Amino acid sequence: MQTTAAPTMLRHLWIYTVVSGLLAVLLGVLIFLRPGAAIIVTAIFFGAYLLVTGIAQVVLAFSVRSTFGGRALLFISGAAALVLAVLCFANMSNSVDLLAIWIGVGFIFRGVATATSAFTDRTLPGRVWEIIVGIISVIAGIIMFVAPLEGLVALTQVTGIILVVIGVIEVITGIRIRRESRSVAADVGR
Repeated sequence: MQTTAAPTMLRHLWIYTVVSGLLAVLLGVLIFLRPGAAIIVTAIFFGAYLLVTGIAQVVLAFSVRSTFGGRALLFISGAAALVLAVLCFANMSNSVDLLAIWIGVGFIFRGVATATSAFTDRTLPGRVWEIIVGIISVIAGIIMFVAPLEGLVALTQVTGIILVVIGVIEVITGIRIRRESRSVAADVGR
């Protein structure tokens, strides 16, 4: 037996979608208008992340059954993360700088890997675009090293804009879900 009735959740899904969209727009506007506050909050979470992962890696280094080299790498990585976490919490400026460096290194590694794979694989679809993305990523990484605060502000503002766009799309989607669920309910009633 097959039913054409709208699922009960569908009738209420639109509300959650609209609320989620409105919250994304609000968060995006706040982030765009106050990027400094967003960067500080992110830097605090970054320090907490380093602290938790550092402790976990040091504990794992003494508890896993692995080669000495594997355990030594875990310990060194964990100890380095703990030192960076202490630096983050000792001075918020350090935390912001470390966050910028972390992001810069990520951009550079991704850019080099992407461009290198595109240069070496002549059969790669969209090869030229991959090379361009790789070069842009490396440039973004360099910018994060040269001007860390300005780079973080730019990234934060772009994130704010993206959240506003996503939020608007979610609100529109929620309204469409409501309209379509009413249409399905009206068709079932006939």
